[in-house]
This record gives sequence, C-alpha cells and structure tokens, in this order.
Amino acid sequence: MPKLDHDTLELLLIAVTAICILFQTILLSAMFVAVRKGIKSLSDNFDDLRSSAMPIIDHTRGFIERITPTVEATARNVAEMSQTLKETTTTVSASASDIAQRVNAQSSRVDSMVSGALDALDRAAGFVVETVNKPVRQLSGLLASAKAFVEALGASRPPQRASHPVDESEPPSEPVI
Repeated sequence: MPKLDHDTLELLLIAVTAICILFQTILLSAMFVAVRKGIKSLSDNFDDLRSSAMPIIDHTRGFIERITPTVEATARNVAEMSQTLKETTTTVSASASDIAQRVNAQSSRVDSMVSGALDALDRAAGFVVETVNKPVRQLSGLLASAKAFVEALGASRPPQRASHPVDESEPPSEPVI
C-alpha cells in the first residue's frame, strides 16, 4: 500500500471536493432547468387563465357600470318609501288612538244611557206591579169572602160526631140528618 503523506492526502481531498462541486453544479443545473420549465408552464397557464378570465371581468365591469345607476335609483326609492311608510304609520297610529278615545267616550256614554233606561224601566215595572197587584189582591179578597159567604149559606148543617169511638168490627153508622 502506498504511503499516504500529507501532499497525497491533500490532493485526494481536493479531488473529492472537486467531484462534489461538479456533482452540485450538475444538480443545480438540473434544478434550474426544472424550475425554468415550471415557470414557463405556470406562465402559459396564467396566460390561458388571463385570456379566459379577462372577457368575464370586462363583461362584469360593463354590467356593473350599467346597473349602478339603477341600483342607486332603487336605493333612493326604497329610502323614500321607507320614510313615507314611517310617516303614514305615525299618522295611522295617531288616528287609531284618537278613534279609540272617541269610542271609549261614546261607549261610556251609551253605557250610562242604557243603565238609566234600564233603571227607569225597573222603576216603571215596580210601579205597574204595585198598581195592578193592590186592586187584584183586594178583588181577590172580596171574591174569597163572597165565596165563603155563599158556601156558608148554601151548606147544610154539619154532621154530628159520635161521642164514642167507632169500632172497626162494626159497620159505620149513618149520620142523622
């Protein structure tokens, strides 16, 4: 085996380093080519995307420019309608409150009128009952007394009662007339 001295060892290390640098250069060159191909492919894809997206973007821009005045007018109209609706709601609410107060006042007035009429009707009914009942009671009393008088006059003598108890085994005796 040859003797490795310092110069030989140095030469051997320089050769290994040179091979590593050469290998690194080849690897970096391959990476450069791959990245360049990737950039080229990405650039082509981006150009395709741009060519297909630009008409859509241009069309959208034109559409937005055409529709913007209509949207603004619609927004103004909605704001005006909202304001009008708010004012109308306030007016209707005030009117409804006023009507409710009037109805309440009228209902209490009608209630007092009906109560007064019913009270008067009750008093009148009581007066009529008292006015009719008193003569009817008097007439009824007169008729009852006349009936009693006529019955008393038309009745025969009352039957006499026996002084001894009736025996149940004996047939009842006929009253003496």
